[in-house]
Amino acid sequence: MTKENKKRLLIALAAAVLAAAGWAFWQDYQANKRNEFIVSANGRIEAVEIDVAAKTAGRVAEILVREGEFVTAGQVVARIDTEVLEAQLRAAEAELARARAAVATARSQLAQRRSEKATAQAVVEQRKAELDKARSKAARSEALAQKNYISRQAVDDDVAVARSAEAALRAAEAQVAAAEAGIANAQSQIVGAESAVRAAEAQIERIRADIKDAVLRAPRDGRVQYRVAQVGEVVAAGGRVLNLLDLSDVYMTFFLPTTQVGRVPIGAEVRLIIDAAPQYVIPAKVSFIADEAQFTPKTVETRAEREKLMFRLRAQIPEELLRKHIEQVKTGLPGTAYVRLDQSRPWPPELEVKLPQ
Repeated sequence: MTKENKKRLLIALAAAVLAAAGWAFWQDYQANKRNEFIVSANGRIEAVEIDVAAKTAGRVAEILVREGEFVTAGQVVARIDTEVLEAQLRAAEAELARARAAVATARSQLAQRRSEKATAQAVVEQRKAELDKARSKAARSEALAQKNYISRQAVDDDVAVARSAEAALRAAEAQVAAAEAGIANAQSQIVGAESAVRAAEAQIERIRADIKDAVLRAPRDGRVQYRVAQVGEVVAAGGRVLNLLDLSDVYMTFFLPTTQVGRVPIGAEVRLIIDAAPQYVIPAKVSFIADEAQFTPKTVETRAEREKLMFRLRAQIPEELLRKHIEQVKTGLPGTAYVRLDQSRPWPPELEVKLPQ
């Protein structure tokens, strides 16, 4: 190679180095310019976790889904054995039948007591008539005896008959009072029997609700993360059987320092780029900003230390977007969140929304 060719090669290499340096400078300049209104932080995609648990204690009879399987709201995912509950239901139904029979018996007794009262009242009326008759006869006998038309013995006999009729009236009135007490007692027995019926009906409703709740359903659309229990295991009341991820409530958690978080409002636009799919840019919005700093000393004295304070934020991905791509939603993936501090400035081209078709 001649000296002239070497010189040209060196010039070309120097030009290439200068071009690369210029390009790097331009990129740093653009990044610094962008960083004036966009801040970024590393984070991880997360989703709301939901535990599918047994309402009452029992043995797991069946699990119908596998880990990683997608489920829809209302889908049956597991069943708890209901043999004991069904036996309790039969006992409660028998108790209900007994209580209803007691109501029928109490009502028949009430009808009987009312009939006895009516009979006693009729006897009272009869005794009143007899007493009136006896008193009238005794009065006439007294008047006749004063004129010596009849003997004194006859007067005493008529007075005795009147007194006997008066005693018979009091006895008849006592029978009416006894019949009224019997009616009140029968009515109280009806109230008690009807209360027993309602209690038995409520018991049946509770047991049937427990049997219904033994069929475990997914409360929302989501993906099975863990099978916490296995078929044949006994779980306590409230014991977890499955753990689901609600894929309609997905977000990224990240942290920003004090100097930046103070400029981020709730609802600020965010762009998420996942490490596993850097070709996509996912839109989100700030839905939460912690009111206390994380992983910092409780007491901060200097300005330099205050600038190290980190606050937790959450960028929520829109639900309609998640539902559109729900089969592709994954959690636990790391990525970067970009927050636009100045809402009036447009996103740079590399942070424009790019989604899978």
